[in-house]
Amino acid sequence: WAVPPWMPRGQGTYLVGMTERLYYNDSHLTEFEARVLDVTPRTSGWATVMLDRTAFYPTGGGQPSDTGTLSGARVVECIDDDAGVLHIIHGAAPEVGEVVKGSIDWERRLDHIQQHTGQHILSQAFIELYQAETHGFRMMAQASEIDIALDNPTDERIDKVVKLSNRIIWEDRAVQARQVKSDEAARLDLRKEPTREGDVRIIEIEGFDLTPCGGTHAHRTGEVGIVAVRHWERAKGMARIEFVAGRRALVDYQHANKTAREVAAYFSVGRDDAPASVSHLFEENKKLLRHVRSLEEITARVEAEFLISEAPQTPNGNRLITRIYEGRDPESLKRLALALIAHPNTIALLGSRFEDAARIVFARSADATGDMNSMMRDACAMLDGRGGGRPEIAQGGGHALDMLEETIEAAAQKIRET
Repeated sequence: WAVPPWMPRGQGTYLVGMTERLYYNDSHLTEFEARVLDVTPRTSGWATVMLDRTAFYPTGGGQPSDTGTLSGARVVECIDDDAGVLHIIHGAAPEVGEVVKGSIDWERRLDHIQQHTGQHILSQAFIELYQAETHGFRMMAQASEIDIALDNPTDERIDKVVKLSNRIIWEDRAVQARQVKSDEAARLDLRKEPTREGDVRIIEIEGFDLTPCGGTHAHRTGEVGIVAVRHWERAKGMARIEFVAGRRALVDYQHANKTAREVAAYFSVGRDDAPASVSHLFEENKKLLRHVRSLEEITARVEAEFLISEAPQTPNGNRLITRIYEGRDPESLKRLALALIAHPNTIALLGSRFEDAARIVFARSADATGDMNSMMRDACAMLDGRGGGRPEIAQGGGHALDMLEETIEAAAQKIRET
């Protein structure tokens, strides 16, 4: 079979197993022809195909695989294998020996190019500024992560890394991929050690970074467009940096800008004035909550007086209050229970249907009898939930809403029989 004139062979060929990896030579290659070496049917409409050459990048090195088509069949995943690259396809499977045409999903490839090259730039920027090495890289659907051995991470330190990274991007420096012998690689000032023996593929960012890597990368740093850090946190003794590059950074900005404008609209202020308005509202809300709690405590005492006045007595002389409420939150329920047991010889068994769950509080005054914690465990078993506390007061709940009345009554019967 003839190789198209736009597809040179034998110049910088990279063979791993039986598959020539065309993406090693040109990460921007999106169409190619290849001969089928092996086909393994999986289930109806699915098969695994191995080719003598491919431009499809297989999952590895923190980078997801390419997708696309092989002569019309959808390539949904590519896997690295000792024998070569396995293409998992959905559609009509080709025959062994057949020449197929491969087509790469360019939007996905470009996205991966931008994220992976952006990662190299960020990782080297952490080295340049803080001698902080990268110990992990993950490219996910919406963002990517790197784990950095960075002592004392702060917003200010990470902002400096982002600033340096974007300067390198906007200088539009050349990015080159080349294959070197292991002895030559040993003499180079690489950012990290090679993970495999033999010849090493090196990605060089002009005057900035030199590292072994098998992924797909930009031809020039300007292709990355921009990198932005969305979030960082301490994780496993490292600084975990969540970042976006290129088109993802634009999408992230558009989403963040839309959110900021929507928040600002609630206050009838400009986008940049929204944080101050939110802070002011937050402080006002804290004051109102304190005021509401004070009023609820007063209300609970008044309500407790009324319930005490109507409460029946158990055989041993305790007052027993049982009530079930609709929509009463657990804190309010507990507040009422505490107001009730401030009265002597009082036992309160309170329940509420709140947010699709049954909530209960059992409490007794210091001079009343009964183990509320033990009763709570039995009640939560009936409600298919959990709870606990002390002999004087316990609370819990469960999802068996239809058992709430029966649960309260069972607890009340135990009190009456004590």
